[in-house]
Amino acid sequence: MLSFNNLELVLGGKTLFDDVSLTIHHKHKVGLIGANGTGKTSLFKIIRKEIDVDQSTISYPEGLRISYLAQEVPSNDEIALEYVLSGDAKLIEIKNQIDDAEKNEKFDLLGDLYETYTALDGYSAKSKAEQLMVGLGFASEDFGKSLKDFSGGWRVRLNLAKTLMQPSDLMLLDEPTNHLDLDAILWLASWINNYKGALLLISHDREFLDDCVGSVAHLYRQSIELYRGNYSQFELIRAERMSEIQSNYIKQQKEIEHMQSFVRRFKAKATKAKQAQSRVKALEKMELIAPAHIDSPFKFTIPETDKISNPLVRLNEASLGYDEVILKDIDITICPGDRIGLLGPNGAGKSTFIKSLVGSIPILSGERERGVNFTVGYFSQHQVDDLDLSISAFQHIQKIDGNISEKEIRTYLGGFNFKGDKVKDPIKLFSGGEKARLAFAIIAFKKPNILLMDEPTNHLDMEMRHALTMALQSFKGAILLISHDRHLLSSSVDTFYLVDKGRVEIFDGNLDDYKDYILNINNPKAKKVDKEAKVEKLVEKDNSQNIRLLKSEISKLDKRNERLNRKLKEVNEELADPELYNIDGRDDLQNLLKNQIELTDQIEDIEKTWLAKAEELEILGK
Repeated sequence: MLSFNNLELVLGGKTLFDDVSLTIHHKHKVGLIGANGTGKTSLFKIIRKEIDVDQSTISYPEGLRISYLAQEVPSNDEIALEYVLSGDAKLIEIKNQIDDAEKNEKFDLLGDLYETYTALDGYSAKSKAEQLMVGLGFASEDFGKSLKDFSGGWRVRLNLAKTLMQPSDLMLLDEPTNHLDLDAILWLASWINNYKGALLLISHDREFLDDCVGSVAHLYRQSIELYRGNYSQFELIRAERMSEIQSNYIKQQKEIEHMQSFVRRFKAKATKAKQAQSRVKALEKMELIAPAHIDSPFKFTIPETDKISNPLVRLNEASLGYDEVILKDIDITICPGDRIGLLGPNGAGKSTFIKSLVGSIPILSGERERGVNFTVGYFSQHQVDDLDLSISAFQHIQKIDGNISEKEIRTYLGGFNFKGDKVKDPIKLFSGGEKARLAFAIIAFKKPNILLMDEPTNHLDMEMRHALTMALQSFKGAILLISHDRHLLSSSVDTFYLVDKGRVEIFDGNLDDYKDYILNINNPKAKKVDKEAKVEKLVEKDNSQNIRLLKSEISKLDKRNERLNRKLKEVNEELADPELYNIDGRDDLQNLLKNQIELTDQIEDIEKTWLAKAEELEILGK
């Protein structure tokens, strides 16, 4: 269906593809993987004819319907539901022709038009669009809102819904799980499994790839090699191949020995609980695939403090929230070695729970008891936003320990792939992924005995996610983890708590059980529930709880807006320096201008979200 023959591509003086041949057959679902900069997105642009190549090197049938998840989403007055419906351009065209024929009394045309409209499933299109929106986390009251009423992340979800709405023979999805929570990711994987066309999927989420693809195309050293099977099977095959490379033998054996030791140690104390057994299987798999990541640039560990309290932290009959209670009657004790994953929908209070434990927000009632030796490593977007943009990675570590030598700092940062001059570059020149890596480096350097991590894989590529998983595997302290990355969850925790409906309770099951819980696939009656009932269930919430959640969200938006405005002010001050506009300063100028645009866009999104939330609060408060 889609073929590349002796494809060559050079962009910006860099060779991305050299004599590449690849064929994607009808209905095949293929994951595109490879390090950043290897050409995954460029391949999509070639297919969509946005990049010119020799036309003899690419072929697909005339009339092939291609749908593509665009990253840019408009912010205008168009109604959300209508925007999603516009994904089916042919149907919209026929609908407009019907309206025109009725208006101008061209009754001779209407019969054929209505027949075409019926053949295109026009009468069920609205219901289909609403189902797509609900599956991606929208409530029924969102259907009639304008695009400008949504934040950037939610507009991306609308773009995804529009892409899924479009009839297609080939679908191109570039990081579709960005801005999705775990519940929406599980729904999307189920939708893709039922999709009848071919799929090319770019993703750094290995569990999502496992759910969705039957082949993997690995972009490596200017070539593309196709492997049969999902991502897990690709890792095993690549591990076998890497094991055969003699130059890696000693390094490989040390890595495997480390994993074997850890698997044995965990097995010795693992219970028969589903969660623990799932983690044993994940560890055994990690042992097998270790050689596939031998050439990863990331190698680090998270050492814990010498002194540790037992328990580390305890909540007794606690009510948590900001001005209003979000979670109540919380009783939980966290001890050394506890490894807990938090499940639950967006807005249920997972981040509030972690912030209450770390002490960044006070508890509203009850008791919080922390051990004398309570040293926390806390990762969230807040930590990334609060990095000092004016200083380097080197200076960030030096601020923590002024007695450490330059060689020791460079060696330490090298494990996070900050090498050479990069360690001395100001953070304002860093990408989102590099900032996240530095935040991890700072956390690990402080030697915590409890890790509280809120979506740590955002902005991370596959190799850094693997390195983080390895680091969490060997960490001996306690872990509380919020993540939409199921591989990280299954490999790093052995107990799950469900945060929902104002409560925090143990979830008696593993991630497969949670998937069933979300999709209702074990309840035959649930399969027959129509869209209207599903929407009604989603919006059936206590009014007072909605008010509390909205107030909490508005408070968080205020704080983040304040931080981002402070960062923007710093960037604007830098841009006011005349020296920056000399020839020698052009690289820094471009990076600062990019940073200014990114910060401005983020602030705009936050302000729009704030206004939308404030309007909802006003309506609910009446």
